[in-house]
Formats: sequence, structure tokens, C-alpha cells
Amino acid sequence: MEGITEGVNNININISDSYKKNRIQVSNTKKPLFFYVNLAKRYMQQHDEVELSALGMAIATVVTVAEILKNNGLAVEKKITTSTVDIKDDSRGRPVQKAKIEIVLGKTENFDELMAAAAAEDGENRDVEEQSA
Repeated sequence: MEGITEGVNNININISDSYKKNRIQVSNTKKPLFFYVNLAKRYMQQHDEVELSALGMAIATVVTVAEILKNNGLAVEKKITTSTVDIKDDSRGRPVQKAKIEIVLGKTENFDELMAAAAAEDGENRDVEEQSA
């Protein structure tokens, strides 16, 4: 009985390891580009780093999101991993290989300052819009 309990506990540990709270799985069609940019900013505020992940045609979106964050001085690359994964294609009944990318981005030293400046700027823009209305 103890062996079974031990095995179940190990399974729970493995399941929790495979689920990451700071991972964003990017889709090619479901959301606009800046949805992912803003979500990645929020994740970096909470977790200090974010992992962007995509398959196939969504890889270009992930790379673009990462480059926007880097060019704005908000993120630095920590790790980039590429691989292929087998995905079962129901229409053909056989596995199909898809390209996969994972990009881990970390905060820059001045991330918090840049985010605070952007938030202050947004507040000023709202004030101007309210006055002109």
C-alpha cells in the first residue's frame, strides 16, 4: 500500500512540474498580436519571466511578440528552444510533425520604471480625452 501512495505522490509532482503559471501558448488565429504583448508584460510583472510557446504557423507571432518586448527595453532573452512534436491528425489518421518554439524572456533592469512611465502616460492621455469630450 505504501508503494502505491508513493507512486501517486510522484505523479502529482510530475503533473505540477509540467504546468507552468508563466507560460503563454500562442495561437496563430485566436487573438491579436498586442493581446500577447500585453499579457506577457503582465506575466513578467508577476513572475519576473515569461515563457512564450507556439507550434507551426504561430511561431512567427511568438518571435514578433518577443522582438517587440526586447525592442521596447522590457525583456531580455534567457533561452530559446526549438523542436518538432508529433501531433495526431484526425483527418489523415497518422501523426504529423509540427515545429515548436519556446522562448523564455526575463525582465530588464529598468522594466518596472518603463511600465510605470507607460502607465503614467496612459493616465495623462485619458485626462486629455475626458477634457476634450
